[in-house]
Amino acid sequence: MPTETEAAPVSPTRGRGPVDPRLWRYSRSARGYLLLTVALALVTAVTVIVSAVMIGTVLAGVITDPATRSVGAWRTELAVLAGAILVRTVSTWAHARFAHRSASRVIGELRGELLTAATELSPRELDPRRDEVATVLTRGIEGLRAYLTGYLPALLLAVTVTPLALLVIALTDVTSAVIVVVTLPLIPVFMILIGLLTRGKAEASLATMTSLSGQLLDLLAGLPTLRALGRERGPADRVRELGDAHRRTTMASLRVAFLSSMVLELLATLSVALIAVSIGLRLVFGNMGLRDGVVALILAPEVYLPLRMVGAQFHAAEDGKAAADKAFDILDGRGTGPLGGGEVADSATVTLRGVGVRSRGGWAPRRLDVTAEPGRVTVLAGANGSGKSTALQLILGLANPDEGEVLAGGTPVHRLDTTRWWHEVAWLPQHPVLVPGTLRENLELTGPVDADDLDIEKACAATGFDTVLAELPDRWDTTVGVGGLGLSVGQRQRLALTRVLLSPAPVLLLDEPTAHLDADTEATVLASLRRLAAAGRTVLLVGHRPSVLAAGDTVVTAQSEAVPSGTGEAAA
Repeated sequence: MPTETEAAPVSPTRGRGPVDPRLWRYSRSARGYLLLTVALALVTAVTVIVSAVMIGTVLAGVITDPATRSVGAWRTELAVLAGAILVRTVSTWAHARFAHRSASRVIGELRGELLTAATELSPRELDPRRDEVATVLTRGIEGLRAYLTGYLPALLLAVTVTPLALLVIALTDVTSAVIVVVTLPLIPVFMILIGLLTRGKAEASLATMTSLSGQLLDLLAGLPTLRALGRERGPADRVRELGDAHRRTTMASLRVAFLSSMVLELLATLSVALIAVSIGLRLVFGNMGLRDGVVALILAPEVYLPLRMVGAQFHAAEDGKAAADKAFDILDGRGTGPLGGGEVADSATVTLRGVGVRSRGGWAPRRLDVTAEPGRVTVLAGANGSGKSTALQLILGLANPDEGEVLAGGTPVHRLDTTRWWHEVAWLPQHPVLVPGTLRENLELTGPVDADDLDIEKACAATGFDTVLAELPDRWDTTVGVGGLGLSVGQRQRLALTRVLLSPAPVLLLDEPTAHLDADTEATVLASLRRLAAAGRTVLLVGHRPSVLAAGDTVVTAQSEAVPSGTGEAAA
C-alpha cells in the first residue's frame, strides 16, 4: 500500500532564486529587516578585513623587528584591532537581538495577510484547501523563522564578506587568491548537487504534515460519534501510518542535512589546508613576506565560512520556504472579491439568467434560470452535485458565475455594496455556523435580535427549539463549544433556523432547511416560511424532499453538465 508521501503530489520548485521577492512585497517588516541585515553584513565584512590586516601587521612586525616588541610600539594598530573586534561583536549582538523580533513580526504579518486572503476565497475554492491553509497558518509558516534568522544573514554574508575578503587576498598574495578561485566554486557545486538530491523533500514533509493534521482534526471532531458506535480505535492504523510517513520524510531530510554539512566542512577544510601549505612553503623559501602570508592565512577561512553557513542553514530553512511558497500562491491568487461596487438593490427580487459555474467534472449548475420574487416561496431542486448550494453562493456574491448573470433588484450582484447587500440577506448554509459561547451569542451572531421575547418564543416554537431550551437549566446562557459542541446535529439546525426566522432581512436563502428535523417540526418550519413569504419576503429554498417541493410556489430544477475528459473545458 503506498504511503501518503508516495501518493502526495509534489509541486515543482519555482525558479525565484534564494530570496523570494514576494516576501518583501507582503511584509513591511521584512523590508526593514533586509536593509538592517545588509548594513550589518557590510560592517562585518569591513571588520573582518581590518582585523586580519592589523593582526598580520602586528605579528609580522613583532617577529621580524625585535625593537618593536612592546605594546607602545603598536598602540595605534592594537587600538584599531580592538575597535574592529568591538564593532563586530556589537553588530553580531545587534543582529541576534533584532533578528528574532523581526522574524516574529514578519511571520505575524504574513499570517494576517494569509488569513485575510483565505477569508476572501469563495467556499468552492477554500473547502479543498482548508487543511492546507490551516497547516500553513499554524505550524508551516513558523518554519520561516529559520530562513529569516539563519539562511538570509548567511546568504548576505556570502555576497559581502566572501568577495571583499577574496579581493584583499588577491592584493596581498596572488597565489592564495588563485587557490581560492579554483576551490571556492566546489562548495556551491556540491550545494547544487545536494539540492537536486533533496528536491521536493520539504514539500513532501509539508504534505504529510497537512494530511496528518487534517486526519487528527477530523478524528477529534467525530470522536464522540465514534465512541458511541464503539469505533474510537478504528482510525488508529491510518493515523499511525501518516505519522510514520511524516517521520520518514523528516528523518530523510535530517540525514541529508547532516551529510551536506559534513561534505561542505570537508571541502572548506581541505581548501584552507592547501592555502596554508602553500603559504608555509613559500615562507620557508623566502618567496613571500610574513605580513602578507599572515593576512592571507587569516582571511582564507573567512572566504569559505559564509558559504558553509549558507549550506548549513539551507535545509533548516527549506520547510519554512515550502510553507511560504504555498502561502504566497494563495496571496498571489486572491482578487478584490466578487463584490465591491457601491450600488444598492432596488427590490428583493433575485434573478439568475443562464448561470453556469465550472467544476472539476464540467458545469454545476449549467444554464440555470431562477426568479425569486417577494411574496413567493421558490424551491431550487436537483440531484446532488447539480450546483444548488453554489447558486446560493452566487446570490450572496461569494463567487462569480462563469457564464450568465446574477441580479438583485435588477442590479448585478458584483456591483452591489457588500455590507449593505449582506444586511439584506439571511442565509442558512448547509452546515450552520455556531461559535464557542452562549446560545444567545449564537442567536445574535449575524446581528442583534430586535424582536421581543414573545417573537423569540414564537420563532423557537416554529423550529422546535423551545423543547431544547426547556431541557437546559441555563436556557439562553448555556455555553456550547466549537461548532455547537454540546448540541446534537438536529438541535444545531433548529438554533440556526431560529436565527434566520428572527432576521428582518427581506431575502431569505435556506440550504436544506429541514435537514435533521422530524416531520412535525418540518411542517411547522415550512408553514412559518410561507407566512414570511406572504408578508412580502423573498424566500428561496434548496431542497429535494417532497414536503419541501410541495411548499414552494415555484420549483426550479438545477442541472449539471459533465465535460468529457480531454476537452480541456473543465476547470481544475
